[in-house]
Amino acid sequence: MFGDIARFLLNTVFTLFGAALLLRAWLQFVRLPPYNPVSSAVLQVTNWLVLPLRKVLPNARQIDWASLIATVVTAIVYIVLILLIGHVDPRALMPMLLIVALLTVIKWALNLVIWLTILMALLSWLNPRSPAMPILYQLTAPFLDPLRKIIPRLGGIDLSPILLFVIVQVLLMVVTRAAVSLTLFGEI
Repeated sequence: MFGDIARFLLNTVFTLFGAALLLRAWLQFVRLPPYNPVSSAVLQVTNWLVLPLRKVLPNARQIDWASLIATVVTAIVYIVLILLIGHVDPRALMPMLLIVALLTVIKWALNLVIWLTILMALLSWLNPRSPAMPILYQLTAPFLDPLRKIIPRLGGIDLSPILLFVIVQVLLMVVTRAAVSLTLFGEI
């Protein structure tokens, strides 16, 4: 029982922190101004890890390498802790550790896309004039705009978030299955 609780807590904390690191990189990629509440919160949560790395890994062409490397390091620490809780020696999986860490980062990114899309869809129905809508639109537009070209609006209803949700869920299944089959340990 302790192991299940510890895995749940680690999964929650590391997924949220990993998502914040990825969101930081994504905010920079889409050139969202750093002076909005979302950017400020993400910067405050992640500065302690990203700023020291930024001294070694500068940004290049809108890519925040420090945030991306911090995300991979976070995923490696997460996997090692999960393995230790499961009484598995991390050194036994050393060759696969980086691959599983990258799959974990992809999983966190896909989860982030799902949550941003759900939040945007809910706000568009409940409060379309919310100050968060322009931020959410800018963050999700690169994913939704290509789908909007494929699926026309039906009676003013945008079905592209539903299609994106289905696509991302399928990708999550594939990534999770790949990570589990590589490591042979349950949940990552």
